[in-house]
Amino acid sequence: MVGSAVGVIANKNPVASAMNLVLMIISIAGLFVLLGAYFLAAVQVLVYAGAVMVLFLFIIMLLDLKAEEQATMRPLGILGGFLLVLLFGVGFSLAVKAMDSALSKEQKALSVGGIKALGELLFANYSLAFEVVGLLLLISMVGVIILSKKDLE
Repeated sequence: MVGSAVGVIANKNPVASAMNLVLMIISIAGLFVLLGAYFLAAVQVLVYAGAVMVLFLFIIMLLDLKAEEQATMRPLGILGGFLLVLLFGVGFSLAVKAMDSALSKEQKALSVGGIKALGELLFANYSLAFEVVGLLLLISMVGVIILSKKDLE
C-alpha cells in the first residue's frame, strides 16, 4: 500500500498515477477485510476503485495533459511538501489518541465494522461532514467541466 502511494506521487504520467491510486484503494480494502469489516471493504472497492477512479480517469482524459506542459518539481516545493505531510501526520496521530481515549469499550466494539454502527455514526454524528464532501465533489465536477470546455469562438 505504501509503495503504491509513493507511485501515485512519483509518477509523471497521470494515468499511471491513477492506476497506482486504484492499487492503493484495493490495498486499503484488504486492510478492512483483515479487520473484519467486510462491508467497508466492499464499499471501498465498489465506490472508490470503481466509480471515483472512472471519474478521475475521465477528468484526466478531458484535460488532455501533455508531458512538456507539466511543471518541474523544485527542491523548496519538495521540502515544503514533506514538512506539510509531517505536520498532518502529527495532527492525525494526536487526533487518533484523543479519540481513542474518549471512546468507551462498547463504542470501540461497535465501530469495528458493523453496518448499523457505521450508519449511525455517518448520518447522526458526521452528517455535516458527509454533506460537505458531497458539495466538494459537485464543485470539482463543475470545475472540470469548465476547464475542459473548448472556446466556441
